[in-house]
Amino acid sequence: MEITIREISGKKALKKYVQFNIDLYKENPYAVPPLIFDEVGTLSPDKNPAFEFCESVYYMAYDEEKPVGRIAGIINHKVNEKCGKKSARFGFVDFIDNTEVSSALFNAVEKWAREKGMEEIIGPLGFTDMDPEGLLIEGYDQPGTMVAIYNYPYYVNHITRLGYEKDNDWVEFKIYVPEEIPVKHKRISDIVQAKYKLKVLKYNSIKKIVKDYGRKIFELINQAYADLYGYSALSEKQIDYYVKMYVPMVRLENVSLIVNEKEELVGVGIAIPSMTKALQKAKGKLFPFGFIHILKALRGKNDVVDLLLVALRPDYQNTGANALLFSDLIPVFIKNGYKYAESNPELEENGKVQSQWQYFENVQHKRRRAYKKRL
Repeated sequence: MEITIREISGKKALKKYVQFNIDLYKENPYAVPPLIFDEVGTLSPDKNPAFEFCESVYYMAYDEEKPVGRIAGIINHKVNEKCGKKSARFGFVDFIDNTEVSSALFNAVEKWAREKGMEEIIGPLGFTDMDPEGLLIEGYDQPGTMVAIYNYPYYVNHITRLGYEKDNDWVEFKIYVPEEIPVKHKRISDIVQAKYKLKVLKYNSIKKIVKDYGRKIFELINQAYADLYGYSALSEKQIDYYVKMYVPMVRLENVSLIVNEKEELVGVGIAIPSMTKALQKAKGKLFPFGFIHILKALRGKNDVVDLLLVALRPDYQNTGANALLFSDLIPVFIKNGYKYAESNPELEENGKVQSQWQYFENVQHKRRRAYKKRL
């Protein structure tokens, strides 16, 4: 096997870059393929507003003319300035089980990072926290989700043999929907609601929720996530981008907004019916039939719900206000027949988030890791 590495760019080449992931996992029942147009948009400087403060490079590995691997190098200058570091990221990485391939890919991205003056490389990470992050290291027999990475177990040995070590972990929970709101949980939410004069807002119009709180939701996320590992504050353009991308997808009954007596947004919970099976059937394409599978998942019967975004303003994070979010959402989950919710990745040390699952039957079923290497 003679491996060649090629830097790729342009829409046509990026489609092949995304397609490699889909082809590599086409027989895997747990992997969730991305939509090609969506991932190409994320990787394209003319589409993704994160390129206001990020730069990237994309490499593919070939055995003769057969693609056998891919990797991205990313520098988020905003995070580097905030942290006072010279860090590059690797991400969007996939390869066959061959050490020549993985070595060639990582050597290429490390060389690029050194030439850019970086002193370390971390990953897998995307441009921002809105992209999938963390290598799956536990839970290979669990279905993936729309917002998280799935990878084969052999990736771990390939990456660690190249000198990468643990930098941070995320954990994920399967949270079973109860038959009714737990008594203790309901009591806490009632006390908190009265004490802090909070109320839950519900909407039945996408246009109205976008007008009233679309931008405020993501501004709140910036506040709530500011101190989390590797977080990159969303810019004005990014907020506009994600409002258009995410808000029209949700069932409004699965959106819980908490405001205080000044009508200030202090908490948000957004859930979405699982896209796992729909995206597997779509195989990366919206047409001719992919969009039908997605619409059925969004609007039809589904027994799994994904917790897409949960955030509280920092001054409300230790008040128990999160109980109010789930006291609102649990009856919706019960009505819709959801059996369990996927928490999606939560930082291992984020006890504030994980403490809320104690009131429900739950199991930690996945773990993922960010690795780091000095250059």
